[in-house]
Amino acid sequence: MIDNVHPTRTVHVGTRVVEIDELLAPLIETLWGAGLDTWTCCQDAGESNVSWVERLPHMADYVERRRGWAFVDFPIDDGLRFLDLVAQGGPRDAFYLRTAHWAAPDAWDVKIKPMDRALFEPAQPSSFGLRLLQVCFPVTDLPELEARLARSLAGDPVPPGPIDRSSLNQD
Repeated sequence: MIDNVHPTRTVHVGTRVVEIDELLAPLIETLWGAGLDTWTCCQDAGESNVSWVERLPHMADYVERRRGWAFVDFPIDDGLRFLDLVAQGGPRDAFYLRTAHWAAPDAWDVKIKPMDRALFEPAQPSSFGLRLLQVCFPVTDLPELEARLARSLAGDPVPPGPIDRSSLNQD
């Protein structure tokens, strides 16, 4: 078992039994129960990576910017489905804009990251592919994220409507 910076909780879904950061355990349990796969997650990327700074000083800025931010790594299609479910589970308000617009205050950082197979199989030639979608969000968004996800998964999505862009100082 890998030592974890954060307290964990055991999550059991089907045949999966995994230690998950305690703040993210309910979310991961819900995602797996809904058939979405995840690869890794962390309830505070800044705290988790602070030890890097001593041997990798260039990471200091990343660590500072990620304090208080959680992330979940998904296979791309599952990550996109997650974003759909969260967006459809509530109004198109400031929270929605954080998930969908890069310039919104506290905008979620959503990235598709190319990965080289050779990182995991060094004897193989490099073979880059798009495999990972990472969703990084303020941990303070967890309650609303979980509520919207629950609403969508219960079959009660919010009908499409106008977008409140006031957090972007746009009407």
